[in-house]
Amino acid sequence: SKNPKQRRMSDLPAEVVADILSRLPVKTLLRFRCVSKPWCALIDSPDFIKSHLKRSIETMNNLSLILRDCYLCSVDFESLDNAVELDYPLKTEDCGTEVLGSCNGLLCLSNSEEDIVLWNPSTRKHRKLPVTAIEFPRGFAICQFIVYGFGHDVVNDDYKLVRMVQFYGKDDDSFDSEVKVYNLKSNSWRRIQDFPYYLLHKRANGMLVSGALHWVVTRKPESDTANLIAGFDLGVEEYRLVPQPEYSDKKFHMNLGVLGANLSILCNYYSVRVDIWVMKEYGVKESWTKLFSVAQPSVIRSFEYVRPITYSKSGREVLLEQDGERLLWYDLKKNSVKNVRIRGMPDLLSPEICLGSLVRLGGDGRSDAKQQQAQEKRKKKKNRKKRDDFLSKGFKLVL
Repeated sequence: SKNPKQRRMSDLPAEVVADILSRLPVKTLLRFRCVSKPWCALIDSPDFIKSHLKRSIETMNNLSLILRDCYLCSVDFESLDNAVELDYPLKTEDCGTEVLGSCNGLLCLSNSEEDIVLWNPSTRKHRKLPVTAIEFPRGFAICQFIVYGFGHDVVNDDYKLVRMVQFYGKDDDSFDSEVKVYNLKSNSWRRIQDFPYYLLHKRANGMLVSGALHWVVTRKPESDTANLIAGFDLGVEEYRLVPQPEYSDKKFHMNLGVLGANLSILCNYYSVRVDIWVMKEYGVKESWTKLFSVAQPSVIRSFEYVRPITYSKSGREVLLEQDGERLLWYDLKKNSVKNVRIRGMPDLLSPEICLGSLVRLGGDGRSDAKQQQAQEKRKKKKNRKKRDDFLSKGFKLVL
């Protein structure tokens, strides 16, 4: 006879089961798909995937830190105790896989312009992106640099990768650009209107906040005008400028970050301090707040830059990356720092926050190679049926 506990579980209303399961980590859910067909159907359903993702974002559960040195490593955010080397697509003996972006549990990885994949580390599924050529504008033969931005288009429920190519101009004060957008749903690239601003930072990929990607720009390469923040709205695919706070001292090096769900500005006054500003209400100039200021060397020994990664679960501390070499917890009340020591931590960090999620990569959720094989099988089956139909018609005509 059936175990009474099992019977009771199966008697629970579907929405209660869904609510219980949505609180579990992805590893457990993938195991639970084998429990029964109804559970498998529930865990694979788009509604459940969305509710699990929403809960993970709200509770800051299922978080890991992705660190990049020669290879990619993962560290559980709850414990921050042990770095585990990942087995990921594009992994080679040569170092250098770059994380172009992280969004809703998907990582965008790249070895070169031709080698880009979207990968869900939790489900271990990936999709290789088609190659798209760089279209050089007339008179521009040299590509200055390429930056990317990856994020979720909430309007169309699609994932998009933006590639911006900037070209050297004929003189010091001219430039040109090419912008292409990859859509996961269509698995294809499109060219969109050129970026009207000059990108300042060679390796700065877009910062995703409120459905838009952001970069530090100026109007012209040799411009003495102040730095601007340009945003690209992933839903309507339009560029816009984002207002900045009123700075008391404007002589600093500017970088962008994301803290919580807010856009942040890092104002680096070299060898003096770093100010961290956050925009509490997106697009509203008055909502900019100076969250904290790190003076050197009083709080931290001398540094070139610090970058905020994320808040602690309590919200009382901020995890900082210092010079790509150290991780620190910064206490917002005490204005003090403590070192984070992780076993197996690489020398170079480039930390990215990654959420454990069930988000799929289109099709039936299998990796791209398997999907392509499945498509070829279906094609062969279709062709065989056509041939059989043709032959049977031929026999009928003979008879």
